[in-house]
Amino acid sequence: MKKIYLLLAMPVVLIQAACAQQTVKKTSGNPIAQGWYADPEATIFGKEYWVYPTYSDKYEKQVHFDAFSSPDLVNWTKHNNVLDSSNVKWAKRAMWAPAIVQKDGKYYFFFGANDIQSDNEYGGIGVAVADKPEGPFKDYLGKPLIDKIVNGAQPIDQFVFKDTDGQYYIIYGGWGHCNIAKLKNDFTGIEPSADGKTFKEITPEGYVEGPIMFIRNGKYYFMWSEGGWTGPDYRVAYAVGNSINGPFKKIGIVLKQDPAVATGAGHHSVIKVPGKDEWYIIYHRRPLTETNGNHRVTCIDKMTFDKDGLINPVKITYEGVSANPIK
Repeated sequence: MKKIYLLLAMPVVLIQAACAQQTVKKTSGNPIAQGWYADPEATIFGKEYWVYPTYSDKYEKQVHFDAFSSPDLVNWTKHNNVLDSSNVKWAKRAMWAPAIVQKDGKYYFFFGANDIQSDNEYGGIGVAVADKPEGPFKDYLGKPLIDKIVNGAQPIDQFVFKDTDGQYYIIYGGWGHCNIAKLKNDFTGIEPSADGKTFKEITPEGYVEGPIMFIRNGKYYFMWSEGGWTGPDYRVAYAVGNSINGPFKKIGIVLKQDPAVATGAGHHSVIKVPGKDEWYIIYHRRPLTETNGNHRVTCIDKMTFDKDGLINPVKITYEGVSANPIK
């Protein structure tokens, strides 16, 4: 009875604070956001983590992007409609798999649109620009940046990579083919490499789509998705090279389904905590209860390396990750 009397005697503010303290999230949980989201692009701006996924629905309804930001990887804020097709007049459907970079005080948002199946259709990879990471983003070029099928690669699933010399590259491609090309300094087009070529195919064994690249300890890690995106065998593989030109020979699988947790784990991105050798993989997967191909959710788990710099297989979890604020 004394405990009850003590609680009744507490000010309302203290009772509310005590209740709030009991509900503080210890981990992010997976998925990190409610709703169907796939193909997440993760990055860091200032002291905030950002995730930009595909809105996962029928192609005709995939005409906008939401974003999510967090100070600590656990508590996420949704930013609605950072880009939609009303600001990209040529994009009619299937706006997919964004990539984003900050350059010279602007934020450049790369995306695929229209799911073109031939060079007779209009669409491809576009660019939008904004003054803030939450947008609103508006079409930068008024047309696609890449609108043709080169080397057999459908122009989707672009990743923008900044090399150590400051040069930006675009790495992209569906249909089992991957291209790399040098971006002009202002992102208005593609410029030829030293050999005069614009698009170079760098397709590794098993590649299907969803390429990304990062550098760790001087090594270039090239990652991609394999398998069918609607199936349980969707997964992430990787290779390691000494430069952006590789050569990249497949090492193994990093991320895949766990029949006890979720299926179709793939199409990911990677973030490194500034000043630390701590890494996270952000990816989509399909809940065990779902059979609809578009019913995918965005999740986060830790990614670690062994003593030789190889990536350890990722364990997909329901718990997600603990808080890790950027100092």
